[in-house]
Amino acid sequence: MTPSIRLHVNAPLSPGAEVPATAGQAHYLGSVMRRAAGDAVLLFNGHDGEWRARIGALRKEKGHFVAEVQTRPQAPEPDIWLVFAVLKRDATDLVVEKATELGVSRILPVFTDRTNAARVNLDRLAAIAAEAAEQCERLVVPAIAAPQPLSALLAAWPAGRRLVVAAERANAAPIRPLAGPCALIIGPEGGFTPLELDLMGRHPLVQSASLGPRILRAETAAIVGLALLQAPQDG
Repeated sequence: MTPSIRLHVNAPLSPGAEVPATAGQAHYLGSVMRRAAGDAVLLFNGHDGEWRARIGALRKEKGHFVAEVQTRPQAPEPDIWLVFAVLKRDATDLVVEKATELGVSRILPVFTDRTNAARVNLDRLAAIAAEAAEQCERLVVPAIAAPQPLSALLAAWPAGRRLVVAAERANAAPIRPLAGPCALIIGPEGGFTPLELDLMGRHPLVQSASLGPRILRAETAAIVGLALLQAPQDG
């Protein structure tokens, strides 16, 4: 029987490898799930695929696993990034969770003129992304970058990666799937300012696209835009 508990770890995975459990994982397994030494779990680290392992030891907030056999090899994933204006905490949490479930490889929070939050708890967001990857059976947890101003992000934007702006009330074509490295950028509540739209419009790798006739909440726009960027193409 396949273990129902999947955990993200940072250690290498190979036959017989002893992998330390975090304090949170040890507490979850012992106190919440009532697991004990010898019980099976699934482990992944984003590099070595998924592995069946057993709990080698478990007490209070300490423990370790012993990797046994690979159950799934590492596989390529879409190279899609999400850039989003920092939102209030609950909305930011939701964006990170759903972006992880939708397969993004990197999440980049930015500060814009209308951003209504002043800080980002990166440790919290990393934990949310890891838990989402565990639950949706991804083999990769997306990297989360430190927040930066929109202008700084655009100035250092990598060559060859197209950036799709979900622009409200813009005379733009609907979002279509893109081949190769790409990213979606979602604005804050209230949208981008005219100056920000002009700055992005002058960038050679930026293109505007529409999410439809309705004005969507920022977190909804992120989910819809990522789904459309990966929608199967006809023919």
